Amino acid sequence: MTGLVSEAASSSSLRFANGSKEYTDSQGNSQVIYGLAQCTRDLNASECTGCLTKFVAELSRSRPNDTYGTIKGYSCYVAYRVGEDLDITIPPMAEPPRHLPLPGPRRFHYSELAMATNFFSAEEKLGEGGFGSVYHGYLRGMELHVAVKRVSKSSEQGRKEYISEVKIISQLRHRNLVQLIGWCHDGGELLLVYELMPNGSLDTHIHNQHRVVSWQLRYEVILGIGSALLYLHEDSEKRVLHRDIKPTNIMLDTAFTAKLGDFGLARLINRDRQSHTTVLAGTMGYMDPECMFAGMASTSSDVYSFGVVLLEIACGRRPMVVVAETEDYATMHLVYWVWELHGRGRILDASDARLNGEFDAKEMESVLITALWCAHPDRTRRPSIRQAINMLRLDASLPSLPAKAPVSLYLTPDAPLRSDQRVITGRSSRGIASTAHSSVAP
Repeated sequence: MTGLVSEAASSSSLRFANGSKEYTDSQGNSQVIYGLAQCTRDLNASECTGCLTKFVAELSRSRPNDTYGTIKGYSCYVAYRVGEDLDITIPPMAEPPRHLPLPGPRRFHYSELAMATNFFSAEEKLGEGGFGSVYHGYLRGMELHVAVKRVSKSSEQGRKEYISEVKIISQLRHRNLVQLIGWCHDGGELLLVYELMPNGSLDTHIHNQHRVVSWQLRYEVILGIGSALLYLHEDSEKRVLHRDIKPTNIMLDTAFTAKLGDFGLARLINRDRQSHTTVLAGTMGYMDPECMFAGMASTSSDVYSFGVVLLEIACGRRPMVVVAETEDYATMHLVYWVWELHGRGRILDASDARLNGEFDAKEMESVLITALWCAHPDRTRRPSIRQAINMLRLDASLPSLPAKAPVSLYLTPDAPLRSDQRVITGRSSRGIASTAHSSVAP
């Protein structure tokens, strides 16, 4: 299998290899072992090698005497069979639909979308937000169920986000991004058409008190969102900042594949440059503190939000945690709550109690530590999204984090670099302290 791992990792186009080898078993009999190894194409050669090597070692440990074995992970797959070739025959392609969708988003006429949604009837409404409503629709010509977002005519912010979505997401293609099917701006209407996500948002599942999401599914969601961010930050033609990563913007399709959506606040930036803005963008609890105080967004801002989401998924708690059942309910940000457990050597105690310990301890520890690293108060100490993914895939050693969460200082963007003016974020007995200090020397 070692040879197949090397061959698959070096195959830049397919990341796939299969073959066979003769050997003599413990009883002196001649045998043939058939095997295959494959990685997803978003992995580079070293990442593919690490993923496959880990699975081969796991097969050797868990199935030392079996004649057949397979492990399928999120990013790689290995299988072997003794004495019989593996069936890797590619089945014939299904008959294409009569009406193939156009390659990429297209402009729709209002009448098409009105018909698709039964004239935006209440029965087809899926939800409603601050900037408009979302409806279920069926495009008969494309034989496709879709979600149609109807922007409120009175919302100026909704109009801005509509323009941003059409400009940015129409250029993006990735299996972990919600696909934009098209748009419409006829007769004063602003409409966006997306692929339908039948299982709704991650938020509704993680915080569902009647049905617990398994750790395996949570872990796959984490890797999926990480893959989406890696594409946005490093692999797309232009670097994209999402700026609003949170569970309500992570959608789940019929197979519970995670897809990042809502690019209304996203920005395109040149590589190796930050995006500077004087307008706060994002959601409190998930927003990088430096963005709030200094008005600067960068890829590390998205990494911070990703870290908070990782904690929310692993812990089953929202960003603000009640730490004292007193009359005024003292709260603490989830990052600092988990960091305290880390400092006491009890980080696994942060895991969602509803899982009843049914999780892989190494994966859980990796997710929690990586989350704290991503949400480090000092953005210069945070990992890139690729470094974070390597950690989450158990392909890199855990970083050494301090026992206590660091406190960082932030200067406002227009303020002169004076020692008597600063903004401090940290933890107080009642939660996160966000205090601006300005003192004058006597």
